[in-house]
Amino acid sequence: MQLRDWWRIALLELPTGVILGAILGIVGVVRIAVWQILLVRRGREVFAVGAQCTHYQGPLAEGLVVGDTVRCPWHHACFDLRTGEALRAPALSPIACWDVEQRDGMISVRSKRKRPKPKPRDNATVEPGKIVIIGGGATGFAAAQMLRRNGYQNSIVMLSSDDALPYDRPNLSKDYLAGTIPFDYVPLRDEGFYADNSIDTRMGQPAEQVDIRAREVIVAGGDKIPYDWLLLATGAEPVRLTIPGADQPHVRTLRSLADCQAIIERAKAARRVVVIGASFIGLEVAAALRTRNLEVHVVAPDKRPMERILGPDIGNFVRALHEEHGVVFHLEDKGAAIDENAVRLEKGGTIEADLVVVGIGVRPRLELAEKARATVA
Repeated sequence: MQLRDWWRIALLELPTGVILGAILGIVGVVRIAVWQILLVRRGREVFAVGAQCTHYQGPLAEGLVVGDTVRCPWHHACFDLRTGEALRAPALSPIACWDVEQRDGMISVRSKRKRPKPKPRDNATVEPGKIVIIGGGATGFAAAQMLRRNGYQNSIVMLSSDDALPYDRPNLSKDYLAGTIPFDYVPLRDEGFYADNSIDTRMGQPAEQVDIRAREVIVAGGDKIPYDWLLLATGAEPVRLTIPGADQPHVRTLRSLADCQAIIERAKAARRVVVIGASFIGLEVAAALRTRNLEVHVVAPDKRPMERILGPDIGNFVRALHEEHGVVFHLEDKGAAIDENAVRLEKGGTIEADLVVVGIGVRPRLELAEKARATVA
C-alpha cells in the first residue's frame, strides 16, 4: 500500500530524553491502517518501525532505546532501528520499517520499506562447502536462518533426534499446553521455509558420534554425513526423577513437543495433577493445567517457589499469585514414591493424582561432544 503522508507530527512533539546517563529516544505509537508504528527520535533523526516485537508481540514502546537499537521489555529481543534487523535472541524475524521525511519542522511517515533479499557473498568459493548443525531446536534453527540471511549459499544440513521441525519450546509449557493457542503458533517456520532456503532438515535422525579427524557425523543406522564446519546445538535434557514409580506412563517430563502432546492427551481424562518442582517449568505447567480446570498440587523442597533465584519477597508473591488461581502448594517436602493413583510424600502425606509432571531442572547434553573429545567449557 502506498500513501503519501500517513501521519504527520511536529518534531518538537517527539522530544529526546536522558536516562541512566545514556541519550535515549522517547517513543510514541500511532495506529495507521492495520499497523502500529513506533516513532523513535535520536537527536535530529527519527525512525519509524513496527511497534511489536516479532517474538511474542511485546510492546516496544515500553522498551529501551540504546544507541540505534530498541529492546523489547519482555524478553530483551533487540532490533536495529535503521534496518529492523533482529540482532539478538529470542526474536528471529525483523520488524518492519517505514520511510520518514522531515520538512519545515514536521515529521511525515511515508511508505513501508520492502525488505531487500540477501545478496550472495563475493567470497562464496572460499566458504565451507557444507555446514552440519546437530540439534533441531531454536539455536540450530537460528543458526541456519542467519547463515542464509547473511548470504551463505552452500549446503546446510540440520540433524535432530526430534521428529518435529524446529518449534517454539517456551510455548510448550505456556499457551499451547493451556490450550489457548492453536498448533499453528508452535512451529518456528513451516515446511516451505526450509525448502525455499535449501535447508536439508533430517528430523528423527539423531547423531550418535562425531569423527573430528574424518569430519563426519555418524547418525543412528550407521550413515555417515561429511561436513566442513560443524555446529553442536544439542541443548539440554530434563533431570529424571529416580524415586519408585517414576517410570510409570502417567509420570511425564516436559521438554519436547511429543512430551507436551502426551501431557495434553492425559489431561483430557485427568482430574488432579501433581507437579513436582516449583521453578520455571513446574510453575508454568501448574498455571497452564489450571487453565484446563485441573486440580493442581505443586510439591517442592523449597520454602518458597523461586526463592533461590529471585529471593523470598518475589517467592512469596509468586506463591500468592498461583494460590489465587487455585494451585495448592506442598513446600519443604519431596515425593517419596509414586503409585498408580497417588504421590506419597517424604513427610508422610499422600496426594491423589491422575497425572504427575516432573520439572526439577535440566542438564546440558554433552555426551556427543565428550565422546568426540571436544573441549567442553
